[in-house]
Amino acid sequence: METKKKALGKGLEQLFTNNVIDFDNFEKEIVSENKNNVVNIKLDEIRSNPYQPRKTFNEDSLRELATSIKEYGVVQPVIVKKSIKGYELIAGERRCKASKLAGLTEIPAIIKEFTDQEMMEIALIENIQREDLNPIDEAKSVLNIINLRGITQEEFALKFGKSRSYITNLLGLLNLPNNIQNMVIKREISASHARVLSKLNDEVQIEELAKRIVKENLNVRELENLVNNKDIVKRKPIATPPKEPKFHIYENIISDKIGNKVRINKNKLEISFNSLKDLERIMEILNISIGDD
Repeated sequence: METKKKALGKGLEQLFTNNVIDFDNFEKEIVSENKNNVVNIKLDEIRSNPYQPRKTFNEDSLRELATSIKEYGVVQPVIVKKSIKGYELIAGERRCKASKLAGLTEIPAIIKEFTDQEMMEIALIENIQREDLNPIDEAKSVLNIINLRGITQEEFALKFGKSRSYITNLLGLLNLPNNIQNMVIKREISASHARVLSKLNDEVQIEELAKRIVKENLNVRELENLVNNKDIVKRKPIATPPKEPKFHIYENIISDKIGNKVRINKNKLEISFNSLKDLERIMEILNISIGDD
């Protein structure tokens, strides 16, 4: 068992030492090395990889795969890990879901041993390289791999055949407010819209623009024009009425009397104090006493 773990770990390390990561070849090697160990496992005994970053699956794509499985069967076995109860899926989430849609009760599988970090990395790599992830799930997957591997954005870009700017812009989407990220996941606004919004710092402004994208069906160029036209995008400051001139005089008089900072604002008198003892001193100066109960 220990030998198998080391072999798999070595394979995963080799995957990362390659100039460009190729998950397809990595999985094919595992299948090739274990082609005599393929077994049929009941689908209801397999649970998703707990580190699976994908939260949503394209239903049309799954139905297409299910149709193919009905006609040709599951061409490539899934990879699972034995758990306390049943199995945990390592690679092949879409194949399992499509097989259920196709009416299958079992699926061909290869049982291997994996550490938690290996399970996480394999799920992340498979999703990034194979699946049509929504931009938010992709960004989270990229960030997880960067953190797990301790690599830079530039190193990640080289390993996965992406441009540095693509990775930077993608990770920038995670700075958006959660409700805006959900709009991207639900495809209410596009990733291109979201990239423009991610350059802004004002959350209220971001949300206002996101609503306009949906309501006015703005394209990316129109959104960029809005963002670049600061007179349009910048929120108007809330007009505050000028303070009554006498208020400044009263503030100074009271402050001189009690020795603390005093502010009059919106028909409220605010007196700053440093401690309970300081407050009691102020009350004594103002000749305010609290009788004993």
